[in-house]
Amino acid sequence: MRWSLKPIPEKRTIETLAGELGVPKIIAQLLVQRGVDTFAKAKKFFRPSLDDLHDPFLMKDMDLAVNRIEKAIENEENILVYGDYDVDGTTSVALMGSYLQSRYPNVATYIPDRYAEGYGISYQGIDFAHDNGITLIIALDCGIKALDKVRYAKEKGIDFIICDHHRPGENIPDAVAVLDPKRADCNYPFDELCGCGVGFKLVQALAGRQGQTVEELSIYLDLVATAIGADIVPITGENRVLAHFGLHVINTAPRTGIQALIQNIDKKKLSITDVVFIIAPRINAAGRIKHGLHAVHLLQETDPAMAQKMASEIETLNTERKDLDREITEQALSQILENKEEKRKTTVVFHEDWHKGVIGIVASRLTETYYRPTLVFTKSGEKLAASARSVNGFDVYEALEGCAEHIEQFGGHKYAAGLTLHETDYEGFKQKFEQVVTESIDERLLMPEINVDAEMELGEITPKFYRILKQFAPFGPKNMTPIFMSRDLKDTGYGKCVGGEGKHLKCTVTQHGPPGEHSGNQIGAIGFNLGEKCDLITDQKAFSACYSLDVNEWNGNISLQLKLRDIQ
Repeated sequence: MRWSLKPIPEKRTIETLAGELGVPKIIAQLLVQRGVDTFAKAKKFFRPSLDDLHDPFLMKDMDLAVNRIEKAIENEENILVYGDYDVDGTTSVALMGSYLQSRYPNVATYIPDRYAEGYGISYQGIDFAHDNGITLIIALDCGIKALDKVRYAKEKGIDFIICDHHRPGENIPDAVAVLDPKRADCNYPFDELCGCGVGFKLVQALAGRQGQTVEELSIYLDLVATAIGADIVPITGENRVLAHFGLHVINTAPRTGIQALIQNIDKKKLSITDVVFIIAPRINAAGRIKHGLHAVHLLQETDPAMAQKMASEIETLNTERKDLDREITEQALSQILENKEEKRKTTVVFHEDWHKGVIGIVASRLTETYYRPTLVFTKSGEKLAASARSVNGFDVYEALEGCAEHIEQFGGHKYAAGLTLHETDYEGFKQKFEQVVTESIDERLLMPEINVDAEMELGEITPKFYRILKQFAPFGPKNMTPIFMSRDLKDTGYGKCVGGEGKHLKCTVTQHGPPGEHSGNQIGAIGFNLGEKCDLITDQKAFSACYSLDVNEWNGNISLQLKLRDIQ
């Protein structure tokens, strides 16, 4: 691991902010590093308000979208709410479907089959709409590149409204309205919304026309917060407000389906991390193993007994997903070793029998192991489909653009993408991808990096400091959990390896240095998967540590502890 200490902002700005807020300078430093450099910005940061949400009509085509939906309701047209099969897509469909159905009965929901139809808008979905007399499709979390599909629908007398957040191509589909804050010609003030976030803005606009306030729409924010966490979008600006209030809904009055998913979780309060690792994988499992509509139905269910039955079925699918994930990851790692490809700058693996629903997770696992841009391919009908994952700082979407001659179609983000190609193009693509990455990647990006926010002394860690730090949540991209570094640490003599096979490191540390107010303090520390570094702390050897702060609860006692990320 390489440790990178973030630059310390201007001293005067830190001191001014610390004085205005009445907080330690290190807190002010963390705020300024996050772009929170005035009292007014700090007030918004620590006290998110629904009033801080932008006017939805600032988004290009919002008026066109609202007018078309109002016209459909007025003319009693049949509406289809269409979304992708992942968490962002299924929560989007549940949100839009629930809202429209609360106003109007002729609303159906549709999620494409991951295996029969693939990602995004499908001809099969459009044919379903045509066969059922549907004249308006609202597509969520997909559609920004579906030029041919939208044209095909138009020929069948079906209008499209697209709500997407992916990067547009050169041309925009010829839909009634295309809501995407990443459009070059869209001046919406915040362009990092997830698909469900864009859907919520459309609901906000529709409800506003009916005289409803945004507070009345807070019942939908548990869905938006779940999508924000799962889709790994920056938790800044509007996303921070939506995530904050969405978490409040999850923890106080979650919808029946989410309550069924979390009822056996032994936690007083769920964080965005819990949403990412507890709620999201279960919602995702439906689309990965069976069908995404199962997740939509659960998220729209209002009967507790029925929701519990559906959640139990999804739990079974999630267990199956975990088994497949483990099995395929082992096979992929073996393939890399057998082909002697450990030294490449990329990882590209393929097996025709790998389950398409888990190749994205496997790509993430391989990236964790070898830390390089990774693609995992499997057979999908007559073609090959892949999920791509990247390393911090490298744009895998851009790299795929450099391999376009070998790809049939692709889409996604900087760090995650999907693509399809013909099997005859696989070897050519694999070589080209290696070449593009080798020529463009900074070698340092191929070593995992810990971004350290600040260096501090153990004595600065107090209950008051931790209480303020907790208010930085919800954490996520652009507002990650603060990481600290301390030098000249020593174990008090009881450090040991714990857990199965001694995988983890547990110790109590003190800081040695010149006598002063911060010397002599002791604090417990836990390092998951750091058991192999145990010998670095034995025999009173001095070491440095990177860590975040956490609370340890044991036998009713609560104490602060260091959650070690790495030691040197």
